[in-house]
Amino acid sequence: MIHLCAPDELVEGQSRGFFVAGRKVLAVRRDGRAYAYLNRCPHRGLTLEWRADDFLDASGSLLQCAHHGALFLIESGECVTGPCAGQALEKIACHEDAAGLWLTP
Repeated sequence: MIHLCAPDELVEGQSRGFFVAGRKVLAVRRDGRAYAYLNRCPHRGLTLEWRADDFLDASGSLLQCAHHGALFLIESGECVTGPCAGQALEKIACHEDAAGLWLTP
């Protein structure tokens, strides 16, 4: 397991980017649960963020690709609109405990 961050380093409604084991990863917290994905849009393989740690759309309810505007569900990574509709972000297994958020390689 790989320690991603402490519990207070990913608060409700926040997204963050990380570089872990040679891969760019994004994490987001929604409704008290953390989700982790490979930071790569299925459309062209580009990273999603507008600027550092900024992966959410204006409403804060969807992940958004800065390059082509694709929108992804936070809970599943499924693209619901944009050039890769029907595809999905690559989910990374994670879990939380008192020490923080952990990725399962």
